[in-house]
Amino acid sequence: MIASSGADTRCGTVAIVGRPNVGKSTLLNALVGQKISITSRKAQTTRHRIVGVRTRGDTQFVFVDTPGFQTRHGQPLNRNLNRAVRSSLADVDLVLLLVEAGRFGSDDAQVVALLPEGVPTILVANKLDTVRRRDDLLPWLQQLPQRHDFAEYVPMSAERAADVERLLDIIEPRLPRQPWIHEADALTDRNERFLAGEIVREKLFRLTGDELPYTSTVVIDRFEEQPAEPPSRRPPPRGAQPVQRRVHIAATIVVERDSHKGIVIGQGGERLKRIGTEARHELQRLFDAQVMLALWVQVRSGWADDEKHLRSYGLE
Repeated sequence: MIASSGADTRCGTVAIVGRPNVGKSTLLNALVGQKISITSRKAQTTRHRIVGVRTRGDTQFVFVDTPGFQTRHGQPLNRNLNRAVRSSLADVDLVLLLVEAGRFGSDDAQVVALLPEGVPTILVANKLDTVRRRDDLLPWLQQLPQRHDFAEYVPMSAERAADVERLLDIIEPRLPRQPWIHEADALTDRNERFLAGEIVREKLFRLTGDELPYTSTVVIDRFEEQPAEPPSRRPPPRGAQPVQRRVHIAATIVVERDSHKGIVIGQGGERLKRIGTEARHELQRLFDAQVMLALWVQVRSGWADDEKHLRSYGLE
């Protein structure tokens, strides 16, 4: 139920920005308390503006995860990703700029140049657990005010629950007093069809590593939900929960070359089978449903350079 009065409630939109691979999606998932944005070691994994919602006490946090800002590629796909970053910074109440603790390079500075005037920005120095000598962090923090007039500096690790809660405590008083804009139990504005495509893409990237260019994508061709089959007369295994529904998903993995298709399929089809199995298991946990997943691989040369194809894949 959405709160009807803004007198005692807070609600605000917080954009999470940074260069590729600084942990924006990992932080979003930690702040929301549920996996809604995919992660992998491959840069440019996030391609869409994804909203995550966390309601804690009288406060509703609306987080916007953005693609990493592209500084080295000029193809249409990357220009579209950069437009998504810029649009996410419009009309927000607060910005979280993620950098790696102990590092601030020219690519981080280019993201700073995008920060909107008049909107407070908190610098989040993520991956604190990877810093070997904490004594080296103080001089690094002391030079950051030269980069931008940040409202706060928060060294942390998105992997530590205590650090995540501390960040929420810092954000909360900066959000305006107004009614919530989402239901109290909402987690994201994205539907299950979108999440299915993202989970398949995550497994694709994780299981192909550097072999496959990041320009590969996933298209959901069919997403159908059905009631669960009538229960069998045979008693279920002890502790097993009844399945409430079944979801049938058909998806196409789109690659740019025939050689990429072979990488995805793998020897004897083993890699494609593993991608499907791992995606199906995670989707079953996420949807609390029995999932039937069918995957195909299709070559569409130059799709990442074609604005029409980008629009058809939802990459405006």
